[in-house]
Amino acid sequence: MATNANRKLFVNLPVRDLDRTVEFFSQLGFRFNPQFTDATATCMRVGEDAFVMLLVEPRFRDFTKKRIADTASSSEGIFALSAGSRAEVDEFAEKALALGGTKAMEPVDHGFMYGRSFYDLDGHHWEIFWMDPAAMEQ
Repeated sequence: MATNANRKLFVNLPVRDLDRTVEFFSQLGFRFNPQFTDATATCMRVGEDAFVMLLVEPRFRDFTKKRIADTASSSEGIFALSAGSRAEVDEFAEKALALGGTKAMEPVDHGFMYGRSFYDLDGHHWEIFWMDPAAMEQ
């Protein structure tokens, strides 16, 4: 059994239009693994050990017996991404909004941590945040 330190994270999200979703996240700098991509799904690489499987809704239903959350009225989760600086947080969030995302919450600024959030084209809630490395060492 893998230790927790060796685990990889795969988040599965339903999407209505895979091509449009891939274009949105490609413009935000993400890349996709063609080995796990077809007309119904793709694997978005978030980092070395984190991936988001974007599945068209009929394909997503193959993995759950529950209804797909209506992201217009419900949050199925909040997906937070780290950034290297406050400026990167703002740049990323502004780009997401310019690409058709919508503002989720007001920016959060705790001094040592700063973040912004948006909803993607399917209403999934994303956050981008920066945390002062010095604060993390304490």
